[in-house]
Amino acid sequence: MKYERSYNFSAGPAMMPEAVLEEIRDEMMNYRGSGMCVMEMSHRSKVFQQIADEAEADLRALMHIPDNYKVLFIQGGGTVQFAMVAMNLMKNGKACYIETGAWSKKAIAEAKKYGEVIIPASSADKNFSYIPDCRDLPIPEDCDYVYICENETIHGVTWNTLPDTKGHILVSDQSSMFLSRPCDVSRYGLIWAGVQKNVGPAGMAVVIIREDLLRDDLPSFVPTYMSYKVHADNGSMYNTPNCWAIYCCGKVFRYLMEQGGLEAMAQRNAEKAKVLYDFLDSSSLFRAAVTPADRSVMNVPFVTGSKELDAEVVAAAKAAGFDNLKGHKSVGGLRASIYNAMPREGVEALVDFLQAFEESRR
Repeated sequence: MKYERSYNFSAGPAMMPEAVLEEIRDEMMNYRGSGMCVMEMSHRSKVFQQIADEAEADLRALMHIPDNYKVLFIQGGGTVQFAMVAMNLMKNGKACYIETGAWSKKAIAEAKKYGEVIIPASSADKNFSYIPDCRDLPIPEDCDYVYICENETIHGVTWNTLPDTKGHILVSDQSSMFLSRPCDVSRYGLIWAGVQKNVGPAGMAVVIIREDLLRDDLPSFVPTYMSYKVHADNGSMYNTPNCWAIYCCGKVFRYLMEQGGLEAMAQRNAEKAKVLYDFLDSSSLFRAAVTPADRSVMNVPFVTGSKELDAEVVAAAKAAGFDNLKGHKSVGGLRASIYNAMPREGVEALVDFLQAFEESRR
């Protein structure tokens, strides 16, 4: 039987689980007898408040979020959070950022607008193909927090061991690995994730923040909307939130719980990533771009060594029903993003295609 939808390897917006999309489709015109679509509802209505409450409750259960952490649904994605983190957490005007790829670099550039940024470790020397050793970082005592991008979507590296922050607050951008594996939330001061990669539609970020980090004493230049405390005090309803994204993400949270939770997802993700990495490591044409110990199971960059041949692969893949295999414009090459919603058979089909392509070039 031919697969009716293309296999979408986009880094984001990305695939969502088909069962979730079907449920959303069935509720599109009349959500549970309300007579309207969720996109038409008032965010102040009892019906939508129940949607938001259930989404938060399911996420808390899924991640085992401690009671002293707030869950916020905030409009915008990474670009907004790069600024919000610095605006809200830079009390002494100094923070440490570990540089591991394109998205940590963007966070660094934004944070420099609000204070001093120290880079105690970087993997720029090898084109961000590994995670640096962070067991003994030179972190100043007056540093406000230590920031990491826990999975670099473009360069395809991931943190398997968190850095030793020497007692300082750990902040993590988990966008492209959010809910892909278990997470001990208590080890972080703040976790944020743009939802368009591994959870839902674009236009929103989930922020999980420890209550003691919510501040009343923000600098006067910080806009009201950019205060985490404002969002926390108003239950993410200070203004009209991204109602559609909250609804869709809530569906995904419930779906993941029904699939066995994050432990089950971690096992599935590791198994399907192994299928692709095993092929790349045995291939004479394709090569994985990341040191094995630090490879992401969500984003897999690889190359042929020829820009022209890379382009041929992308064109042939598109014709065969595999979408968005082109690497990010800043690094080139190829990339397969294989988030939670990508079935194992999609990865296996991709490997079959790449094997056939390689054979055709021999």
